[in-house]
This record gives sequence, structure tokens and C-alpha cells, in this order.
Amino acid sequence: MITGKTQLLGVMGHPVEHSLSPIMHNAAIAHLKLDYVYLPLSVKPEALTTAVAGFAAINLKGFNVTIPHKQAILPLLSEISPVAQAVGAVNTVWRKDNTWVGTNTDVEGFLAPLQDLNRDWSSAVVLILGNGGAARAVVAACAQLGCLRIYTIGRNYQKLQQFYASWNDADISSKLQVHSWDKLPQLIPQATLLVNTTPIGMHPHTEASPLSITEMKLLSSEAIAYDLVYTPRPTQFLQQAEKQGVMTIDGLEMLVQQGAAALKIWLQQSVPVDIMRQALQQQLIKC
Repeated sequence: MITGKTQLLGVMGHPVEHSLSPIMHNAAIAHLKLDYVYLPLSVKPEALTTAVAGFAAINLKGFNVTIPHKQAILPLLSEISPVAQAVGAVNTVWRKDNTWVGTNTDVEGFLAPLQDLNRDWSSAVVLILGNGGAARAVVAACAQLGCLRIYTIGRNYQKLQQFYASWNDADISSKLQVHSWDKLPQLIPQATLLVNTTPIGMHPHTEASPLSITEMKLLSSEAIAYDLVYTPRPTQFLQQAEKQGVMTIDGLEMLVQQGAAALKIWLQQSVPVDIMRQALQQQLIKC
């Protein structure tokens, strides 16, 4: 029940109507019997500054940030965590001493299922498909994991060069290489971890994959294929990988874990990750 004392949380983006974050966050809040509600907050790019000031005015406790605001919000924050500085993007914001503070829990979310495997990543070679905002979080995460080399693949070489030049972290720069899409046949056999950060394969284009069947056959059976897309389950990309006998991870766990990390920051207590995961799985079945 929402009352005059109900505390407000939310996710800001544009568009944001499709977001599954309210489902998992409100499920956790209900389980914890807390007087909070998590709302979708549709904010157009030109209204960003006004909206963030308004969130402070109505005493919003915290909010997630999604496309297209993850980088644009940086100048509006008084403090940014080291991980968010490394990624160059923020996805979680909260109030501290009457100012807004930001971090990036996408890195933690991406790492969670990999850390559960208890592997030695010191000799791992990561191949990342795409060079957008999601790829930035994956690069930072894989550097944190201690991977040996990180290859990022894209179709626009100028953007790839800009992507590489944007990293100020010497450890990341020493591990990172950027390559054009035509280098895939040479790079795929080297991959310990293959990550799709592109939207290819997402609804409604569910039959699409960023790789051809021939390209996927180049992947070692000892590798892991990780798709940040979480619907459909499994994606065409992961179906291809499964046919090669490769271990697969979809984007649902990253979505759950980054959300749980954000909620923990706002509530300052442990949160029911299983409840959040279950709520999302039930919603995806309905879809």
C-alpha cells in the first residue's frame, strides 16, 4: 500500500516503458515488507538536468539510469565511484549529504556468474562483440577479473579507435585491443570468453545472431559464450554456442545482480536476490 510515507526509487531512461527493473525491485521490496516503491521514470534527453533537480526536490532516495542517460548524467553528480569513472558511465545514483552520488553496478552484475565458476582468469582471452556502452562495462569487468587480453570488435574502425583512446586506466589500456569485424575468424579460436554486447538477437529480431554458424564453429568447446541479451531465452547466439558444446550464460543474471547491488546501496541492507530472479523469470514466461 502506497501512503504519504512511502519512499520513492526508480529507473530513469527514454524510452523506459519496457524496463523489467520495476518488477524485480518491487518484488524484493514487498518481500522485505518495506514502505518503498520503484517506478519507471521517462525522461527525454533535453529534460535531464531539470529531472535530476526535480528528483532531489521530491526526495527521491535513489534511481537507476539507463539509455540514453548513462554518460550524460555524469556532470550532474557531485561524486562518482572509481568503477564508474573507469567505465565512463553511471547506472545507479543515490543521495549523500544532499548531493547525488553515482556508481556503476553493471560491472558487478556482469562478473557475478563468472566469479561463481571459481576459475583462474589470469590467462583468459576475452572477445567482446560490440563497442557501445555495454561493452565498456564488460571491458572494465574483465580487467578487474584479471584477464590476460581483451579484444573488442566493431564495424566502425573510427569509433573503435575512439573507444580505445577513451580509457585512462593504464591496466585496461595494456590489456585492450580493438579490431574490425573482419578479424573475427582469427580471433574467435583464441577466445576463452566470448561476449555479445550488441542488441542483435533481441526481440523482435529473435532469429538473428551477431555470428554466423560457421564463425561460431571456430569457438573452442572449452570457452564460455555470454550474451547480455536476456530475451528470448536462449538467444540464437547462445543456441549456436550450445550446439558447439560450449557453456552459456544469458543476460538475465547480469540484470538481476546489477539490480540487487543497486537496491543494497539504497536500502543499506541485504536483499533477496532469489526473489528478484524469480520475479523476472515469471514475467519473461508471461511475455
